[in-house]
Amino acid sequence: MADLIRVGLVGATVTEFGSGWGSGAHVPALKAVPGYQIKAVCTAHASTAKASALAFGADLAFDNVDALVASSELDLVSVVVRVPLHHQIVMKALSARKAVYCEWPLGNGLKEAQDMADLAKRMGLATMCGLQSRSDPTLRYAKDLVAQGYVGEVLFADLRITPPSQLERGNGRIWQGLAKNGANPLTIPGGHSLDAMMFMLGDMVEVSARIATRIKHWHNTDTGETMAVDAPDAVSAIGKLASGAEVNVQIATAPTAAPGFRLEIYGRKGTLSVTSSSVNIGPNKLFGAQGKSRLAELPVPEDYRAAPANTPLGPPQNVAHAYARFAKVFHTGESIDPDFHTALGIHRLIDAIERSAHERRCIDL
Repeated sequence: MADLIRVGLVGATVTEFGSGWGSGAHVPALKAVPGYQIKAVCTAHASTAKASALAFGADLAFDNVDALVASSELDLVSVVVRVPLHHQIVMKALSARKAVYCEWPLGNGLKEAQDMADLAKRMGLATMCGLQSRSDPTLRYAKDLVAQGYVGEVLFADLRITPPSQLERGNGRIWQGLAKNGANPLTIPGGHSLDAMMFMLGDMVEVSARIATRIKHWHNTDTGETMAVDAPDAVSAIGKLASGAEVNVQIATAPTAAPGFRLEIYGRKGTLSVTSSSVNIGPNKLFGAQGKSRLAELPVPEDYRAAPANTPLGPPQNVAHAYARFAKVFHTGESIDPDFHTALGIHRLIDAIERSAHERRCIDL
């Protein structure tokens, strides 16, 4: 196929740690969506690169990012490694004039995200960030309902994100307990959820926040050691949307019976509620009510699906929807929402939340 998009995956690997996000979500998504070919895999070691390329049906195996981004046989580089490595790899790929899909968070903090977004814009390259909620059929339908006036004027919204606490981790995940590494409840489930809310309701323009670390130690199952944790696991924020609607946000991990994601939107005419265990992974459920009626589940029209019906359930679903949407515009050189510019907006909000908590004041965005 002449217009096949040849993908180089950085970070998708088959190891003793099992299937990560790259191999568990991106690989099956790319195999399900027409128009893509997993052409190359890059991992940290030659042995895992070859094993992963064989497992995923890729022609090329790299253990050096410079070699991968220099390859003339690739059209798109998908970066699915740890957050602290995103900036280095993405900047190399963009500098090599490759289009880039980078997982969320885009960078380890606002400055890195700004660097990547600026370079992508200067180079005129198509980008996408792994904010999968914007490709989720349920959220896309909910956004349209809001725009069509289902709830009328939005008065306020309540966003609660409660992922499960993971107090025992091996070396593959224990690094997330350090705030400096940029992968914690505020940045990952919080970032995805804040993005989902703003996708449906518009940008936040004002925020006041508190941040705390309530669980201060994790057990390393590989070494048997106890590690001190400073990554935030309890965030409370209030704010205002550009529309004038008031917002309440609660992000907290829970050791027992964590309910996941819930967004409630209250308007003059009606209410919408979206729930799931994880908004970016789904499946999300949508409930609505108008006037004095009770909330009832609203079925999502089939035409909101972008990925093929045979896409595997779970993490591949929304990744596949995103890749399917990207494929429609890729050869025009366009980006899609969410591109790096979209991701930069979420980084700005997270930075404002952190500054508000540190400086104990309201921040205007």
